[in-house]
Amino acid sequence: MDPALRRAFNAAFSEEKYQAVVRQLDGELGFPVAFRISETPIFLTPELTAELAAAAEEIVAAVTAPEYLAAAARAVPPELAVPGAEGRPPFVQVDFALAAGEGGRIEPRLIELQAFPSLYAFQWLLDRIYRQHYDIAPELASYFDGLDHDGYAARLRETIVADCDPAEVVLLEIEPERQKTRPDFAATERLLGVRSVDVREVAEHGGRLSYRRDGREVPIRRLYNRVIFDELVRRGLPREPLFTEPLDVVWVGHPNWYFRISKFSLPFLRSRYAPRAHFVSDLAAPPDDLGEYVLKPLYSFAGLGVELDVTPERLAALPRPEEWILQRKVAYAPAIETPDGPAKAEVRMMFLGTDRPRLVNSLVRMSKGAMMGVDFNKAKTWVGASVAYHPEIPGS
Repeated sequence: MDPALRRAFNAAFSEEKYQAVVRQLDGELGFPVAFRISETPIFLTPELTAELAAAAEEIVAAVTAPEYLAAAARAVPPELAVPGAEGRPPFVQVDFALAAGEGGRIEPRLIELQAFPSLYAFQWLLDRIYRQHYDIAPELASYFDGLDHDGYAARLRETIVADCDPAEVVLLEIEPERQKTRPDFAATERLLGVRSVDVREVAEHGGRLSYRRDGREVPIRRLYNRVIFDELVRRGLPREPLFTEPLDVVWVGHPNWYFRISKFSLPFLRSRYAPRAHFVSDLAAPPDDLGEYVLKPLYSFAGLGVELDVTPERLAALPRPEEWILQRKVAYAPAIETPDGPAKAEVRMMFLGTDRPRLVNSLVRMSKGAMMGVDFNKAKTWVGASVAYHPEIPGS
């Protein structure tokens, strides 16, 4: 964390500026944002920025290597496998805790990763609005790979829309207007002209897809997939024909990548940035220091099903231990000084690209609770969604 920039921001902060940020976000999106926006961005030093980028590149290289992908063939549950060309994963996210290292040094520690889209358009919007209301120095970047505000938008358009008419590309979701990520869907339409469409509103005829737009039937050429299979299964929604039949469409993020690069990947990683993780089914006995581990289900999303206090009895009772992992706990550093006590942060490093994933952006979640989720941060301030600002680093 850059202490000089932090002190300067805190000194200049006002509640009026923050409320102006929230009002403008809600106004530009056309509805209130359902998740909390933090009062502050975070300011990374050049050293921490470079280390986060290097750690993310290392993790992504490991999970896109042929050796790993061969092992990950079993990651997709047969009953959920989707036909069609998978291609390469156009989206990869790597989530790091800003953790306490030796001597108080802040270091990245891997929490999770996923080959699935994140809030790419929302971060574009939040960065712009933060800069309008806060005094963010122009030499501070939020993007990587030499991108600026416009270059990032162009890269996102190239990945999602490609050479299609945006009307022939849909953001596919389950009841998108009810999702917490709806702000990103609205920002995507604003930025790219791509609308969110409920899975039940897509028509299929002989492998070709269409939907109703502005009173007419429009063919779908590309599916920007945001459907979480965990939700699809939990709600008992039908998978056919979208997820069971060969389709004349390009998946922008084939659904099988959701499984191949995911929590399933964690036990395979050997990196100083990755806390040790095990498939429960691979353990002959629980670790002696079981209290230092967290239990995670493989096929859930957004922290659902995570258990912090694990017992041997709980492990023994798991009906399908091959679908659970134990991951060593990470001590988040209370590294961000705020007016009512220090906050912890998690930084998601966001990759784009079908030839090879390239680091383009990040997002931040801030917390003062036991975990990052909303339930652990009720009635707290200077927590929630945010942006990381950093000096441009060589090669970024």
